[in-house]
Amino acid sequence: MSEFQKTNDFKEITYGRRSVKAYDPEVKISREEMTDILAGASRAPSSVNAQPWRFVVIESQEGKEKLAPLARFNQTQVLTSSAVIAVFADMNNSQYLDEIYGKMVELGYMPQDVKDMQLKAIKNYYDQLPAADLRDVNFIDAGLVSMQLMLVARAHGYDTNPIGGYEKDKIAEAFDLDKDRYLPIMLISIGKAAKEGYPSYRLPVETVTTWK
Repeated sequence: MSEFQKTNDFKEITYGRRSVKAYDPEVKISREEMTDILAGASRAPSSVNAQPWRFVVIESQEGKEKLAPLARFNQTQVLTSSAVIAVFADMNNSQYLDEIYGKMVELGYMPQDVKDMQLKAIKNYYDQLPAADLRDVNFIDAGLVSMQLMLVARAHGYDTNPIGGYEKDKIAEAFDLDKDRYLPIMLISIGKAAKEGYPSYRLPVETVTTWK
């Protein structure tokens, strides 16, 4: 692939994203492709590789009808999209550290002694971390995976829209999750736009950047 093509692909994925309010309801995304999209999103950076993000893919008509009243100002996106991905931060994510680091040894990514040393330090860190600080760390990671999910979806040829306007205090229990453990980050609708999304203005780099 030429550098010109790479540049154009990058611009299409990033600069070309617009706010989508309605999707083609006939477009479905297979579970296989959705799994591939989520796998790509999960390559996002993660503090100490703790991977606190969790996804609920709401793709059935029943699921969408349950979600729609909780996202009353965004019901069109919910009901016409191929799916809505609810992104949560798992506040008990440290219980997966043994599995994550054990697998890294098994795959040859790190030696056992390094794993033992790092895992001990990380667990001590988590044990002493105030709840508010843990929330901040997990929310940053979950935000990173959400943006990467949208970019990966675009690379697959789909449109997305992040949704923050919904009943965050009800979403976990509505989909059978422990609301104290799984904290909502955002909803991401995904599908093929029924019409071109709305453009939006971004402040210039000169306004938002300081050079030192």
